[in-house]
Amino acid sequence: MANTNTTTTARTGIVCLPSVNETAITSLLKTPLGAHLDLFQILDSCQFHVDALIENDDNTECMALCGRLYAALEMLKFALKAPLPAHLIERLTVDVAEPDNYRGALSTDSETLREYCAALVMLLLQRQQSPEQSEHITGLLFELINVLVEDLKTPRFVRTDGGLAMTSGEAVPGIH
Repeated sequence: MANTNTTTTARTGIVCLPSVNETAITSLLKTPLGAHLDLFQILDSCQFHVDALIENDDNTECMALCGRLYAALEMLKFALKAPLPAHLIERLTVDVAEPDNYRGALSTDSETLREYCAALVMLLLQRQQSPEQSEHITGLLFELINVLVEDLKTPRFVRTDGGLAMTSGEAVPGIH
């Protein structure tokens, strides 16, 4: 124990603060996922997790991010089957349709694309590939998540005199 006659000085300059990236990841991992989230919030969560994953080199954090991304993709499975709430239908509705502008890059349905993403996450969680392969798989996952998000957030309804129709011109048989 130091007393007033000592020559020892306190080292106040040595403080290890977490980096901005660590704080953001910790915050992201603590953000609750649950049934209260709508389709767009789940898509945002998927995008936040894959964005953090692609920028991260820490194995533990990558595993945690993959786990959370997988959970969000599982929630997405149920959100895709549920009816869209009115506020999302409104966000997906335009006044004038231009069908060619709303075509996705992949000609597959949302559930299949979601399954592809989930399979890639499971592959990353197994940690059986080389670091270079993991990087490529993570890049592919990043691209597929972004395609999925873009496709699901693209307007698909148009207001007509008879109500809502699909941007392709067909009547709305269901909301998905």
